[in-house]
Amino acid sequence: MQNNRLVRWSVVWCTFLPVFSMAQLTIEGDSLNEVVVSALKDESVRNTSIHIDPLTLEGTEHSAVFNVTDAVSSIPGVTQFSTGPGISKPVIRGLYGNRILVLLAGMRFDNQQWQDEHGLGLTDIGLSRVEVIKGPLSILHGSEAVGGVLNLIPEQKAPAGTRTWDVGTRVQSNTHGPLLQVGHKVNHGSWWWGVRAAAESHSDYSDGSNVRVLNSRFRGAYGMANMGFVRKRWLSENYYSFSYNQFGFIFSDLSQFLTPDERWSQSMFGPHHLVRLHIVSSENTVQLRKSTLKVMAGGQSNLRQEDEGGGKLSLQMELLSALATVRWTKPISQRTTLIVANNSSLERNTNYGFRKLVPDAWMKESSLSAYLRHGLGKWIVEYGAGGGWRNIEALPTPSVNSEEKDIGPFIQDRYFANGMAGLSWNPSRSWNLKINSSTGVRAPNLSELSSNGLHEGVYTYELGDPSLKNEQNWNTDFTVLRLGEQVHSSVSVFYNAFHNYIYLKPTAGRWYGFPVYEFVQENATLQGGEAALYYEPTYLPGMEIGASYSGLVGRLNNGDYIPYMPAQQVTPSVRYAWNHPSKKWSGSVFTNVQIVAAQTLTAPAEFSTPAYELLNAGINAQWKAKAAVYDFSVTGKNLLNEAYYDHMSRLKTFGFLNMGRNIVFQLKIKLNSAVSR
Repeated sequence: MQNNRLVRWSVVWCTFLPVFSMAQLTIEGDSLNEVVVSALKDESVRNTSIHIDPLTLEGTEHSAVFNVTDAVSSIPGVTQFSTGPGISKPVIRGLYGNRILVLLAGMRFDNQQWQDEHGLGLTDIGLSRVEVIKGPLSILHGSEAVGGVLNLIPEQKAPAGTRTWDVGTRVQSNTHGPLLQVGHKVNHGSWWWGVRAAAESHSDYSDGSNVRVLNSRFRGAYGMANMGFVRKRWLSENYYSFSYNQFGFIFSDLSQFLTPDERWSQSMFGPHHLVRLHIVSSENTVQLRKSTLKVMAGGQSNLRQEDEGGGKLSLQMELLSALATVRWTKPISQRTTLIVANNSSLERNTNYGFRKLVPDAWMKESSLSAYLRHGLGKWIVEYGAGGGWRNIEALPTPSVNSEEKDIGPFIQDRYFANGMAGLSWNPSRSWNLKINSSTGVRAPNLSELSSNGLHEGVYTYELGDPSLKNEQNWNTDFTVLRLGEQVHSSVSVFYNAFHNYIYLKPTAGRWYGFPVYEFVQENATLQGGEAALYYEPTYLPGMEIGASYSGLVGRLNNGDYIPYMPAQQVTPSVRYAWNHPSKKWSGSVFTNVQIVAAQTLTAPAEFSTPAYELLNAGINAQWKAKAAVYDFSVTGKNLLNEAYYDHMSRLKTFGFLNMGRNIVFQLKIKLNSAVSR
């Protein structure tokens, strides 16, 4: 069987080799020198030991993505934990949920990610780029950055003295899902502003066997606004974002009591999640006499509701967050820079519905860290340390921690410390070698501490434990990058050791027929790496041929494998881009094959998944007129309509396959004009 697969894909790959494609690695061009902002200061990728993969979202406009998590899953070592195409959260080297810290417009983002059936809930609309940090960075961001950081950077302001309008549409064939967006930006030089609005709606998807997955539909409405100004030594950038999403519930016996409607119906009459999100933030940078002070402050409101069908709301839970970050940068000498940072947050979780998963609670956190960076010729040395405090107060909440429950209200103070040391060496313009060793910490979330009831979203009875200790990890990452004239390559390996890793363990008990799980702790290790090799022949400018690889193993000290670990994957790809001599026309065509191995290293009670291959391809063209730019693309994913189970899909436990063939049509028109005086 395996030999047949190899023969079949050898033929397919040789056939499509002349059809040029888009590589998935993000070190194309001169990105080794690209400035990133996720680290302790704005720096080139090669001038920090921290492992950062930048991704420009302009490229995702030409690919078949549903959200920002879908977009970053093209980076080797990054996948997505999903419940259908609308609900997904990023997975960095096998870690997700509260182990991945998300930054939006510089501020920490929290949307109750502890629930497996709830995704990140953020669109790629209105973002310019994403930066993925692999490995812990708790020294800068406090708790929860144990697996990595996802930094979401809003779209850039219009060029000085210009006004831009843009309108775009994206249609997904599998879900018959249209997306419409419109944006307007103005830059007067000393001040600027912009607004954007978008809406999308999707019906149920069909798998590779052309079977409809009932109630996998979803829809959303989005709004963004930004305003900034410069006053002498003061730069202020202010951001607001709103979203309202609805996601259908998907579970195995849904068809027994939900009458299927028309295939392309987008009605949300059946059971579904409702998520409303408001985010406001302000980033202010002040140039002092011999240092720089950056102050960021913001607030978030995340309201989660569950409609059991027909408009009957059961769960209603709101998380209010106030956040602040202060960062002071002081050049001590020409070669040495000191950065001192403080992160503080205050959160309040409140239940309004009759069904409750976690109690009402207050959560407070504050951390302080110091970081030093030395530039010694071709060597960059970084190190730092920090510590913090987190307070969790679970309040008395009927039906969650009331008298008939074993777990009552509690107040906990938790303290933590972190460190980081790294080295980056640039022996030449082409080579970069880096090693980084850092720690991370995560306090148990409300679900792990206080769950005591049926979690209807996943149909298990879950038992928390208030005595759970903090999770602490120590990660070491070694990376070698080479960017030659024709050959680009990278190799990265990591070893991530966890102390008190928290996970759900099945028990022998049953509660009215539902399996009982309990949150427990065990030391664990995750190890693996990524590699990529790309060739750009000088005799054919615009051509790129290559492949990327990622793989890891996660295991508890008791010998069991950690659940939901991504399978090994190899992605060969080919891309050809061109520019017309008139410079009015440009475009590219691409193809790639995702070759995913079987995942048999599974946890107890977890399903293994067989190997599969997905063929993807697409074409895009751009035409530049005097005052407008027209961008059109057609992208196909899973073109051979493969019927497969993604191991990172929760739906595999219900026997539901992943999405079949999907063709995406996209058109964007951008108009430019000078600002009237």
